[in-house]
Amino acid sequence: MIKLLVGLGNPGQKYQKTRHNAGFLFLDELAKERSLTFSRQVRFFGDLAELKVGSDKLYLLKPGTFMNRSGQSVSSVTKYYKIKSEEVLVVHDELDFDAGVLRLKSAGGHGGHNGLRDIIAALGIRDFKRLRVGIGRPKPGMQVADYVLSDFPRSDLQHIKELYSDFFNYLSLVQKGEFEAVMLKLHSA
Repeated sequence: MIKLLVGLGNPGQKYQKTRHNAGFLFLDELAKERSLTFSRQVRFFGDLAELKVGSDKLYLLKPGTFMNRSGQSVSSVTKYYKIKSEEVLVVHDELDFDAGVLRLKSAGGHGGHNGLRDIIAALGIRDFKRLRVGIGRPKPGMQVADYVLSDFPRSDLQHIKELYSDFFNYLSLVQKGEFEAVMLKLHSA
């Protein structure tokens, strides 16, 4: 069962439409679709919202720390609400997939992603779930940091928002922990 849905990104208007904020964008689109409001939670170092999925509560977290310190926010929420690491789903950008490809993953390493690296360090474990959002790779000669901190092209952004909307149809299955069923649907699309 998933009790905490974390969207990774960097706070501030400057980063709002960047590739690195794919996780924030996911939660913003979910909040818009479900008429949710995030509130700043100082004790959690971020913005938090609650979503009822069936009879269960799902916490949505946008860390207010920068990407490289995401673990501070995630660990504070998991400790406060007594959420186990396997009950966490982190939505993040993924260089290894073309723009707009969504893939679920049950656990794993950080793959060079500094937000995941910090969450792994803060939780002391790697067994949290991930929804990886493809952003593609930079052109030869472009630095990865410059690429992930650049805005999504308009066509990619629209495509990703549509995929997110489709994914929200599976949210109750994801929340219940029925990852295999969702992966089958998602990965065959």
